[in-house]
This record gives sequence, structure tokens and C-alpha cells, in this order.
Amino acid sequence: MLTRKQLQLLEFINARVTRDGVPPSFDEMKDALDLRSKSGIHRLISALEERGFIRRLPHRARALEVVKLPEALENSGFTPRVIDGDRSDPPAASRMVEAAAMTLPVMGRIAAGVPIEAISEQSHTVAVPGDMLSGQGHHYALEVKGDSMIEAGINDGDVVVIRETSTAENGDIVVALVEGHEATLKRFRRKGSSIALEAANPAYETRMFRDDQVKVQGRLVGLIRTY
Repeated sequence: MLTRKQLQLLEFINARVTRDGVPPSFDEMKDALDLRSKSGIHRLISALEERGFIRRLPHRARALEVVKLPEALENSGFTPRVIDGDRSDPPAASRMVEAAAMTLPVMGRIAAGVPIEAISEQSHTVAVPGDMLSGQGHHYALEVKGDSMIEAGINDGDVVVIRETSTAENGDIVVALVEGHEATLKRFRRKGSSIALEAANPAYETRMFRDDQVKVQGRLVGLIRTY
């Protein structure tokens, strides 16, 4: 039996994982539940873990996986979005993890830190579950380089699955092309005529640009992790 706050947190984590492919940060969880400090979130997460509803991914900062849902949330369409692999597997956990897996091109590396040169050439392929490819349109994968999105559960060496799109809503994690030649993975926020590209690591500052300096190239829909 879950308390109201435990159920609210589980529902929030599940919704964000389903939407973005990664769990929310502790600050986002705190704000969503209107708590004064992150210590309350830690206690709720520990309680959910003890009851078998979530598990913490080892050796990964703030990385969570929803294992199951109570009956109250079972009809929300839960499907796990983080794929665990092993470093001995082919690159980027390219083994088939589900019968309905589909192959995507891995278009090189994307910076989760200081932007790097824009990615345009395929390096290899990766197999992903078909239900991870949300919505219509073209999908591709990128290997993450850097730690600026670590509090969003995205770590150096992860492979992110991207749905190609030129539009984004506030809060989306996107592939952004900056000034036509630098690509980066950041959280998107529009502020008037400016675009903010937010990191999920306090060591990195939010970068502000004119809206004509930033072109959205895709939105995060999934994450593949290897160990």
C-alpha cells in the first residue's frame, strides 16, 4: 500500500520516463510534489525501492528505473524506457532486447557538455524496441559525450534515441544545432525571443541564444545504457 505522496512521485517519475526516456531530476521531483527539500524525495524513493516499484541503477547519479506500477496506474501505458546491457555486448548494446526490435543508425556523438561539431555521418547501428519509437517520422541514435545532463539520468557513454523534429516544447530534451555548426543535447526553454539551453548539472551554466541561432533537430524519446 502506497501513501499519497509515494503514489504521486511514482506517477510523476513514470510519466517523465515515458515522455522523455529518462527520469526527472531530484529538483524537478521536489517541485512537482511541492516539497521544501530534496531529503523528502530521498525518503520517498527509498520507500518505493523497498516496496519493489523502482530500482536505482548502480553507479549512476540519480538514475532510476520504474519496475512495476500499482493497479491505480496500470492503465497508464507503462513501458520501461531504459535498456540495460553489458560492456561485452556489441557497441551501444546493439543486441536484440525484444522480438520487435528495430535498427537505427548511430550518427556519431552528441555533446552533453560544451557543444561539439554537428553530427552528420553514421558510425554504426543499434537495435531498439519498436515501442520506444514514439510518434511518426524518422528516428536516429547518438552516443552521449559529457556529463552535463547527468541529473536527467543521461550519462557519458549512454546512447540516446532521437525522433527527428524541428519543434520542441518547453522542458523537452532536444538535439540543438547552435549557430549552424555546433550540436548539443540540452533541455529546451523558449523565453520570449530567446532560447535557453539548460544543462542538468549545476557545474554547467544555462546558455542563452537568439531564436535564430538555435535549430531543433530532434527530441529525446529513449535511452540505451551499457555497463
